[in-house]
Order: sequence, then structure tokens, then C-alpha cells
Amino acid sequence: MSAIVCSHVDKAYGATTVIRDLNLAIEEHEFVVFLGPSGCGKSTLLRMLAGLEDISGGEVSIGGQVVNDLEPGDRGIAMVFQNYALYPHMTIFDNIAFGLKRQKVPANEIRKRVEAVSKTLGLEPYLGRKPTELSGGQQQRVAIARAMIKTPKVFLFDEPLSNLDAKLRNHMRVEIARLHQSLKTTTVYVTHDQLEAMTLADRIVLLKDGVIEQIGSPAEIYRRPGNLFVAGFIGTPNMNFIEATVGRKEGGWTLTGAGTVLSLEGSGFHLQHGDRVVLGIRPPDLKTAEAGTANLLQGTADLIEFHGNDALVTFGSGGKEISALVPARECPELRAPVRYSFEEESVHLFDAETGTSLRKQQAS
Repeated sequence: MSAIVCSHVDKAYGATTVIRDLNLAIEEHEFVVFLGPSGCGKSTLLRMLAGLEDISGGEVSIGGQVVNDLEPGDRGIAMVFQNYALYPHMTIFDNIAFGLKRQKVPANEIRKRVEAVSKTLGLEPYLGRKPTELSGGQQQRVAIARAMIKTPKVFLFDEPLSNLDAKLRNHMRVEIARLHQSLKTTTVYVTHDQLEAMTLADRIVLLKDGVIEQIGSPAEIYRRPGNLFVAGFIGTPNMNFIEATVGRKEGGWTLTGAGTVLSLEGSGFHLQHGDRVVLGIRPPDLKTAEAGTANLLQGTADLIEFHGNDALVTFGSGGKEISALVPARECPELRAPVRYSFEEESVHLFDAETGTSLRKQQAS
């Protein structure tokens, strides 16, 4: 059993509370990513699971056992940090085997287990080398191997790829995903990088100021953000936001803002005449359109960022800066007039005061 349950968990440093009444259940074999901006409490929460931080209130259980007062070594967890914490004077073999040697595991068993994890992570050619002779990605694999060899119930990763360059990060992200597919160990992974979260997670726990803003699969959080913070944090390029006033019309609704009047059928949202709302539309959902098209956003291309297959076109509409991600072949000239429209199913609407999504719940 390796399920994790946090029940009404608090963490405070003196008078400062950094985790507030947090409730979370992580299923056995699940890969869960704690995501959020710096200072949101994600690493603190991970360290409480590991036993490296005291729990100020509430309960944490791993595999059905309350672990609040257990030492880290008694929790059945293994942790991989962003700094590899390898012993520079030891060989890679000895670094990987260090924990087993401390547990007085027989030498032949240690060798067998080191060889097994080294083969899994492609470290066999490097076992006789020192850490300084390896690249950053190879050193991170050694740190993972050292955690794997303990055969833990739970893997905890604390921003393990943040010290690597972009190419190595991509490579290691794929390796971690494959490792989880083969081992199926319950895994909790902390990052501020939404690309890591979106590509690795079974579920994302998105945190802000010590509070869970939303929990869901990457697709759920991307397609149905529960509030303005989630919508603005998830997705690259960032979602466009337009403040608007709701009006009733025959057969639907109008949204007046950003120098234009947009029309919606609106049955998927909770709307009332006169409401102040924020319309969210992702740049890839804006499509090149002709004059006279419904739901037209238009202006002059102020900035063009070439992304290879795509281009990000930024333009002003009614004093609001809006971005559209279009195929490179449709990229306009700088300062050229541009027109884009969208389909209603790609729209997000939020209450302007509370930030809460106005989308109706789907029937289960």
C-alpha cells in the first residue's frame, strides 16, 4: 500500500501560515505533480510528506499509516532533490550503493541491485567514474538510481530538473515518465514548470498561497480552469483576458468590451444581464477571419514572435493587448491590420469580482 492522504494539514512558521487546511488523496501508483508559483507552498508540502518539515496541524498518512511523528527513514519514501547531493569522492557505484551499505545489506545483494538500477537508467558505463566526470543529466540519473535502489513505496521529486539546460530537461523528463511507467511507484513531483506538469502528471495539484486552487488531469485543468488564477497560470502562450459586460438579446447574450460587441448563445454558462465578467480565450483558439465575421477581434499587429511552425501575433483591440497563435504561413506583416475570430466552445467566462468560472458543471 502506497496511497497518500493529507487531512486538514497546516504548516506555520511562527505567526505565518504557509499551508492552510489542505486535504488531498493520492492514489496508489499515481503520478501527482504539485505545481504553482514560487512561494505557493509546494516544496514545503513535499518536505512534510518526507518528514523533513514538521506538520503544524492535521494528519498525513502513507499506505494507511499516520506518519506525522515518523522519521524520514521509516516512512518508506525516497527523495530526489534539485541539487544532486552526490558524494564527489565516491564512485558512481558507491554513491548508488551508499544507503544499502548503511543498512548492512550483503555485498553480493548490493552489487546485484546496483547493476539492476544502473541498467534501467543507462548508467552501467559510468559506475567506476566520479560525479565530476558526468554531465548534469547523468548526475541526476545517479540521484534517481540512489533513490530507486531503496525500492521505496513512494518517490518524492523536488524540482529535480531545474538545474539542467532545456535540452537535458526534455531528455530527463522523458526518462522519468518511462521510469514511472515501468515501476508504477506512487510518485509526487514538485515543479514550477507547467510543461513538466502537463507532460508527466496523472493529476496536477495547483497551489497558490498554501491553498489548493484546482486538482485534475492536465487536460481537465487546461480545458476547464476553475478560476482566473488557474486559467492564467496554465497554458503557453498565456490566455487572453477581456473584461466585458453581459447583455441579454434574443436567442443569446452579448459581451461588450475591448471596443467590440461579441455574441454568445451562452447555454453553457451562468449569466445574467448586467453581469461584469472576464472573457478568456487562448491564443491558439483565435483564427484568422474576414471582415464581417461574427465575434471579430481586430487591430494592428504590434509584435510578431516566430515560433517555427507557428507565430504569436500581438495586437491592440479597444485598448486591450491580445495575442493570437497562428500557423506561420498565415503570419501577417508587422503593422498590418489583423482580424481574428473564435468559436463559442473555446470561450471561458469568469466572474469579474470573484474570479470563479461561470461554466456550468457537466452532468455526470
